[in-house]
Amino acid sequence: MIRIFFFFFFYLVTFTITAQGMQIDNGEDELELARAIDSIKNKPLELGIDQTDKYLPSLLNRKVAVVCNQTSMKGNEHLVDFLLSKNINVVKIFAPEHGFRGQEDAGEKVGDYVDQKTGIPVRSLYGKEKKPAEQDFVGIDVVVFDIQDVGVRFYTYISTLQFMIEACANYGKPIFVLDRPNPNDHYIDGPILEASQKSFVGLQSIPIVYALTIGEYARLISYEGWLSNMNRPELYVIEMKNYYHSRPYSLPVPPSPNLRSDLAIQYYPILCLFEGTNVSVGRGTNTPFEQYGSPFLDSLVFTHKFIPKPSLGAKSPLFHGKVCYGEQLKPQKLFKLPLSILINAYKNWKLKPEEFFLQNLFFNKLAGNSTLKFQIESNSSEYDIRKTWLYGLKKFNQIRSRYLLYPDFPNNPYN
Repeated sequence: MIRIFFFFFFYLVTFTITAQGMQIDNGEDELELARAIDSIKNKPLELGIDQTDKYLPSLLNRKVAVVCNQTSMKGNEHLVDFLLSKNINVVKIFAPEHGFRGQEDAGEKVGDYVDQKTGIPVRSLYGKEKKPAEQDFVGIDVVVFDIQDVGVRFYTYISTLQFMIEACANYGKPIFVLDRPNPNDHYIDGPILEASQKSFVGLQSIPIVYALTIGEYARLISYEGWLSNMNRPELYVIEMKNYYHSRPYSLPVPPSPNLRSDLAIQYYPILCLFEGTNVSVGRGTNTPFEQYGSPFLDSLVFTHKFIPKPSLGAKSPLFHGKVCYGEQLKPQKLFKLPLSILINAYKNWKLKPEEFFLQNLFFNKLAGNSTLKFQIESNSSEYDIRKTWLYGLKKFNQIRSRYLLYPDFPNNPYN
């Protein structure tokens, strides 16, 4: 009996000391992180595009292709114009969803053409083909990628990035990724995408909000073995200066026609899920992704009203000319997906429950699984839904941490 008691006492003391040690280590890590952030938070942010000494010498006397859109700005000058002013031979422009000038509707196919200002041919990566082909690289020596991302899995710029990196690896072209901030860089959340739901709005097993810059994401998919081919790309990420995860950043140029404000970008990770339902996200109004609504939501519960009309980036908006009842969202610092928005809309749906979600199951593509739809239909609580994400988020964060170029956001619960 004495031996059993001694063994139990020894185990308890050892466990307590170990646990205390872990707490101390975590505390020291947080302190070190705080010091790292304090040392740079008051210094001006410099984007990857600003580090010209890191990429211009590699472009001189070479035929350059640029993957870019309206966000590819160096101050008030577009990257293409800047490169041309430095006598860089830009021979082709690759354009993502929404086009080179960023004015096309979401999902609208964009064709190839010649840019009138520069005379440079523009190859669409959101037309008949989304993957660049070998013939697209004829007469090209090097590729530069510079597009502002928003850090959300179903925002297709990261799919364009992956296909471009894969093509560069296949055809032996080096690629430079000019890094930019992620405006949703201060938390990780959402279900991990399952292989059965892979599509252009989700190519990798990552959560909806993944807290990586586009440069860090390029490193992850390239070096974690997540590309569809076995060739290793010649990848160069041009890092920012004085950046840290969670550093506030207001995008100077809308990254797409319907993400026009910080508020829209903030709520995009949750509101975009409504694109797989019969609920409007405000396309065809002056404040898309700052509100949501439907003619079929209970007007006694949702008193905010709007009427969608055709506009730039929304030529044929959902519920054109109809009164939609919903909610106008308010600015707040989000540290997790506000699932209550989605749950409350479903609970206050006036038609048959099965008419809330689109029959094409696009919601599952956006969510990354079929589970979330089932959980909402089963009236699962937000707490119970989140519990099913924990293991995947913890595992993803372990992978993510290997590719960080900048100090992580404070108090990351998955570290």
